[in-house]
Amino acid sequence: MPGLFFPHNNMTELNGKDDCKLSEGKIHKKKQKAFGADLKNYLKCMVPHLESGIKSSNSRNVMLSAEEVMQWSQSLEKLLASQSGQRIFREFLKSEFSEENIEFWLACEDYKKTKSDRLHGKAERIYEEFVQSDAIKQINIDYRTREATAKRAQDPTHTSFDEAQKTVYILMERDSYPRFLKSKAYLNLLNQLQINSSK
Repeated sequence: MPGLFFPHNNMTELNGKDDCKLSEGKIHKKKQKAFGADLKNYLKCMVPHLESGIKSSNSRNVMLSAEEVMQWSQSLEKLLASQSGQRIFREFLKSEFSEENIEFWLACEDYKKTKSDRLHGKAERIYEEFVQSDAIKQINIDYRTREATAKRAQDPTHTSFDEAQKTVYILMERDSYPRFLKSKAYLNLLNQLQINSSK
């Protein structure tokens, strides 16, 4: 479901369930603690939606199980390898106002699969959106990495963003990911799925 990760593409919504949608305007005005309740409600809505099966890009049904959600706690790599994991982790990062990290990481993953003749355009977009010093979704990387990435983006190859992507991955792994595993959002989702699977 690649469209789900880039808002300017075909952003998928939850079948028009207004009560399940998060209002970004309201989120930014609330404290993080208050957002936890919104995220909890969002995930409660997501559980039956995901269990009913979501059509993936290769037309197979993707089912969210307690076993899969438990595997997310083994490593950030396993969490990001899951389409549902990416989505739910992204919602958590939104609650911490750091969703640019996963958006950049996903943009880099997509970039690596890009045909050579389209690299220049994508590299420019990623650089402008995430890397340059006044980027709207500026990622937290050191000056040296930012400068090196800027240089590589001017004459792009498939590895132009590898260093910056690795830096952002480590940042998520050490910082946001441990908090995600301890969050009520993750624990409640896991608990809900375990209850459903034992029925």
